Amino acid sequence: MSQRPITTVPALIEAGLAHPDDADALDRVAAGFRIRVSPAMRGAMREARDGVAAQFVPDTRELNIRAEELADPISDEAFSPTPGLTHRYPDRVILHITRTCEVYCRFCFRREVVGEEGTLPEPDLAAALDYIARTPAIHEVILTGGDPMVLSARRLSALMTRLEAIPHIDIVRFHSRVPVVAPQRIDAAMIEALRPERLAVWVVLHINHAQELTEAARAVLAQLAGAGIPLLSQTVLLKGVNADPEVLAGLFRALIRNRVKPYYLHHCDLARGTSHFRTTIAEGQAIMAALRGRLSGTCLPTYVLDLPGGHGKVPLGPDYVEEIAPGHYAIRDWRGERHEYRDPDG
Repeated sequence: MSQRPITTVPALIEAGLAHPDDADALDRVAAGFRIRVSPAMRGAMREARDGVAAQFVPDTRELNIRAEELADPISDEAFSPTPGLTHRYPDRVILHITRTCEVYCRFCFRREVVGEEGTLPEPDLAAALDYIARTPAIHEVILTGGDPMVLSARRLSALMTRLEAIPHIDIVRFHSRVPVVAPQRIDAAMIEALRPERLAVWVVLHINHAQELTEAARAVLAQLAGAGIPLLSQTVLLKGVNADPEVLAGLFRALIRNRVKPYYLHHCDLARGTSHFRTTIAEGQAIMAALRGRLSGTCLPTYVLDLPGGHGKVPLGPDYVEEIAPGHYAIRDWRGERHEYRDPDG
């Protein structure tokens, strides 16, 4: 297997991941959103359109742009007080330290902006850090992009030093695919950069299918957990990838085995050209109801919708409770059976 990423339509065809007859249409897809399949994810694929390949190999259906789809589905730009920064919730900000990734997910809600080369320019980074420093309500900085772990350990360590100098920052959260899709990037220097003296650091993996957990990825997760870095995961509910209770149960059990707590299951955003990935909310709720009967609470993420317009995440879990009179409830158990419950007076 090649140790270089696949970044062009001819390379996809040569690897057997695309049909030559689709080349012209796939070139049009690639003109709108870059291709990048890491060697690790190429190795994790078992079939041309399996649950890993479907995430990274471009599809001609991406050319179908529906009226409801948006260039900025969660309104990052509308809540940007300075370039590279999104401040949607009072106590935390997103710092887009880079727009580059090790893979380009075909359902990405930032597909209109990721893929640009280079890190956030120093004047923009300085302005973002200045905004954070003079906004004491902010306690948490979420590093994303792009993927912050495409940066060198030296750059990340320098950034952590600058964040540590802001007294009201307590937590730094890394949202990254790198430990799974490019595990070779996580070395001793990178782990050391994730362990500043004062700040609590959390790493949130983006992972959608158990096949992504290669031997190398599992080894890296063991190193991160062994270094005392808490690990969470985010998964996107995707038709053709994981929209099935058995597939998700396998993923969430595998994550827990590797000391990663499933955190969010995201309803697929209204990014342009992604309708072939989206389930309905009702389908997602039915999947979550089925999972509750199969998995312990430690394995279950919260199913959420990130509301268009930047109004934040809202839980979409199945509705188990119906109030039929004041203090009198009908409650559904995980089997779907109905039980009456009377809430005693306080």
